[in-house]
Formats: sequence, structure tokens, C-alpha cells
Amino acid sequence: MAAVGTWSFSRPAVERMMSMLLAGQNATDVVETAMSEVEDDVDTGRHIVGRGGYPNFKGVVECDAAIMEGLPGRFGAVAALRGIAQPCRVARKVMDRSPHSLLVGEGAESFAQELGFIPEPNENMLSDHTSTAYQVQSDNTFESCCIFKKFPNTRKNIIYNFYGQILLKTLFCVFLYIFPKEFLEKNKSVVSGHDTLGLIALDLGGNITVGASTSGAPFKSPGRVGDSPLPGCGLYADHTVGAAAATGDGDKIMCYCPSFHVVQLMRQGSSPNEACQAVLADIQRRISGDTCFEVGLIALNIKGEVGAASSVEFPYTFWKQGMGSVEKLVLNQASSDTSKNDLFTH
Repeated sequence: MAAVGTWSFSRPAVERMMSMLLAGQNATDVVETAMSEVEDDVDTGRHIVGRGGYPNFKGVVECDAAIMEGLPGRFGAVAALRGIAQPCRVARKVMDRSPHSLLVGEGAESFAQELGFIPEPNENMLSDHTSTAYQVQSDNTFESCCIFKKFPNTRKNIIYNFYGQILLKTLFCVFLYIFPKEFLEKNKSVVSGHDTLGLIALDLGGNITVGASTSGAPFKSPGRVGDSPLPGCGLYADHTVGAAAATGDGDKIMCYCPSFHVVQLMRQGSSPNEACQAVLADIQRRISGDTCFEVGLIALNIKGEVGAASSVEFPYTFWKQGMGSVEKLVLNQASSDTSKNDLFTH
């Protein structure tokens, strides 16, 4: 039995998984339960997960989540889901109850409603922190690119103000659609935390399940989907080998399918740590010496061995049978110092 999660804020989830695994519960229920508790906690929303997550550039929270068992064909995901604070639970229903594997947007919301989930107003999905952050970036960006000065609403200026502001806002939305990355770079100061909660659980019966959940890139274009709900990209599992999850810049991560790659290397005999390190090195080689984008990887094999690698400083949490409590391990930036991590891979 073992459990691992991305980033320091996963610790309560991994502690929950530890207690459930020791109680004999199966890996899928363990991942779903632990993840949904984090998703529904408004205080962890600033880590770009579930309730309290950052909205898109129109102020609406859209969540992505996925769950994958090690057994062949057992996968379910939702993307751009609005009004549901626990998208992982809907992803589980997609896996168990839908003939499809991935549902998005209105289709995902309709499916959730059919199964008894009640969508909440968008204001319930925002926290004070993320609502304020959205207002700050919206005001700053709108004012900084303002080419129409709004005049007092005299009869003479009403038409100018009305149509000028409509034109400006339309141009602003077009700008964000075409240049979302530049917009995010400009507004990093109002965003804190890291994106994507990734959890992997190995139960007493040898079943392994991985889950991923995120509210996505802060102030993203509506409908944008990153790597998290995509099999092979944000997560992957095989009951004969193990599982892996990724976190970081989802728009870049999805181009490399790192989770699938990690599991394939473990299939070929690599330890989880060796596999994660090799995949990170491959990505760095393929981008031809440019500064690597943010990517963190975690992996767990069916022996209960854990591994990780990252292009940035990357804390993650881990527990395995025989340990008295959950441990937090930290990889150093770029070098992915594994001196401590190696203690937990055998």
C-alpha cells in the first residue's frame, strides 16, 4: 500500500488516503474521496483546484478532472465544467456510468445534473482571494490598454461612451484569445500557488488508481483545457506496472505525454525515480536548450516505490506501508536532487 500527491498542499489528501488504505478501502474510492475533499475546500482553491480556484478571463470558474484505474479501459474525465465544486466525482461517474471517456462544457454539466449533481452559482465557486485577484487583473489590464477615455454621461457623450466601451471590451477579449500567455505573464503578480492536484493510490489488493484535478490556468480563455484530464498527459495508470501524474504548464505538458512515457519506462524496468528523471531529461533535450517550462512528475509502481522529477522546486507528499506518517519530499530546481527521495524508492 502506498500513496503520493503533488505539491505541499496535497498532504491532507495523502493523510486521508493513508487512513483509508489502512482501513482496507480500494484505490479508486481512496483517490476520489481524498481529491474531492481538497476540491471542495475553498482555502485550497488558490492552489488552482476546485472551489475557490481562479476563474477564466470572463470571471467564470471552469474545472478539469480525471481519474484512471490501472485496469484496461478504466478512465473518466470532465473538462471546462462549471458550477461543480467536486469535478473528480463527476469524472468517476463518467468512468463508471457513461459510454464516453471525456465530457466537456455543457455536456459535462448536463451529465452531472442527470446523476444528481447540483450546479452552483459561479459566485459560490470563487473565494475572496480569487475574486479579488480577478478584479485586480481585470481592472489593471482593462485600464492599461484603454484607448477610449470614458467621459461623464452627458447627453453628448452617452453614445460615445456606450459604443466606445463595447468596442474596447471586444478588442480586449480578442487580445486575450490570441495572446493568453502574454496576458498571464503580465498578471503573475496577482496569482499565487501551483496548479493541479495529482494523487496516486496503491491498495492492499495491488490495485492502482491515479487522479488529477485543476481549475486551470488563471484567467485563461473560456473553454481552455490543459493536460490534467487527458490520459497519457496529466495522468496514466497500468495495473501491471504503476501510475504517474504531471503538474505544471498544461499547454506545454500535453505536447509530450509525460505520464504515459513514465509508465512505459517503468514497464521496461526503470524505477519510478529513474523513469521520471529520464522523461524530464528527454523534454529538456527536445526543447533544444531553452529554459524548460514548469513541469513536475510523480510516479508510483506496484511495488510501492515512488519517484519524482521537476524543472522547478517541487515539494510532494508520500506514504507507504510501514511508515508511521506522511512525509514531504522536496526536489530542488532543475537538478532534481533525489538524495532524500532515494530513501523511499526501495
